[in-house]
Amino acid sequence: MSMAGPPTTAQRPQAEDAASYITVSDPVQHAEGMNKFTSYRVDVRPPNAAPSDQPQEVNMNISTFSAVLRRYSDFLWLYERLHMEKAGAIVPPLPEKQPVGRFDPNFIEDRRMNLERFLRRVAVHPELADAKCLDTFLRADDVTFSATKNAKGEAVLASSTLSPTSLSMKPKNDVSFKRWFAEAKTSISGDLVRSPDDDLFEEIHRYVHGLDTQMRNVAQQTTGLVRKGKEIANGLFEFGLAFNLLGQSEADALGDALGKVGETADRLSVLSADHAAKEMSQFEDPIQDYIKTIHAVKLALQRRHEKRLSYSTCLASVEAKQSALSKMRLLPGQEAKSYALEMSLRRAQEATQIAQEDFAAVSQRVLREVDRFKREKAEEMRRIVLDYINLQVDYNKKMEEIWATLIPQLEQVQLDNNSNVIAPASVPKSQAQPAPATPAPQYAPAPFSAQPQPQQQVPAAPYPDSSMLSVQYRDPPTTPMQGM
Repeated sequence: MSMAGPPTTAQRPQAEDAASYITVSDPVQHAEGMNKFTSYRVDVRPPNAAPSDQPQEVNMNISTFSAVLRRYSDFLWLYERLHMEKAGAIVPPLPEKQPVGRFDPNFIEDRRMNLERFLRRVAVHPELADAKCLDTFLRADDVTFSATKNAKGEAVLASSTLSPTSLSMKPKNDVSFKRWFAEAKTSISGDLVRSPDDDLFEEIHRYVHGLDTQMRNVAQQTTGLVRKGKEIANGLFEFGLAFNLLGQSEADALGDALGKVGETADRLSVLSADHAAKEMSQFEDPIQDYIKTIHAVKLALQRRHEKRLSYSTCLASVEAKQSALSKMRLLPGQEAKSYALEMSLRRAQEATQIAQEDFAAVSQRVLREVDRFKREKAEEMRRIVLDYINLQVDYNKKMEEIWATLIPQLEQVQLDNNSNVIAPASVPKSQAQPAPATPAPQYAPAPFSAQPQPQQQVPAAPYPDSSMLSVQYRDPPTTPMQGM
């Protein structure tokens, strides 16, 4: 009897399945001097259905086929650009780096699946589907894509509706340091701009922090549960092996029954190992993915804080320049410096206006994303728990069925008054339920001799000990028997 079979808990369709036209396949290892990496083929195949039949968020430019080669660092570039281009969006988690064992075939296949899921999630994301960097990643040839990556983000960010201020487009060495120093000074002073939604965002921060703490506790217990399931599978294997050896030491019906116990334990070991693997893929892995999504929510809130800090820094800069300009105008003969300060103030005011718009837009995006996260993740958690319950019900039903088949086999093993095993035979059964109308017992004793020969009535006695032969005696007849 084979206990392996199709799982009763089928994989439920996921939101990213709508972007199944995007695939990541054919991992190939490359070696360039001391540098060794793995490339993946990324294909975009237009869906068969009409565009109107697809969800709005997947109606990107999919009218033509495309196939490109990308490595993990390219996926990482896309992940970082999405955070910059669509600040405040909950960017799907990317598979983590692994410095050791990254060329193991199992690891490569697992990374391929996760990279494919990442792209599909981005493609169906309501805030990220139209990102310019995504289209560049999916369709640009090697030369164009390399040029885009080396452009430090100017080409991509220039087309974004939430592009940083023009200060970030200046030379990076001096201006970036000054900006960082100003933002750090503003952050330390705590003089941040206030908005009407600050109380709401503080509540969101507390909610996300508490959710993260509780989910990590659940993940820890889930990991322990899966580990115990594997230990049970190993224990059943050892249990079955012990009973198989015990059954071999007993050559009667009891030995056969003990061997059946060992065989049943072996089957249960395989069933438990398969169940532990399903628990990992259908319960532990989704919980871990849920925690990664919570971390993505934290990053979205962090992007909003960064925009708030930039806006506050710009306001502080405007106030400082206004004060300096007012003092300079009071000094005679400083018209040139006053004009220079006035131009600097004007640029600071323009940067402040852009920073304010960025801050407002990112704040609204974060609110939309958190609302979507609560709706989708509540449904996903319900699905995860429901799948886990169905998995346990199916597993315990199979366990019960396998154990139940063993009960009749053990019940057939009977013992006499001396606790000796009675071999299964038809004689004891007929004596247990005698039929008075049958005349055979009246004539059966006549042909036998006077010398009882119990040895001839013992079928295949496993032991030569005479005490074992006593199990065959059932009220010996007293009528004298004739010789054979």
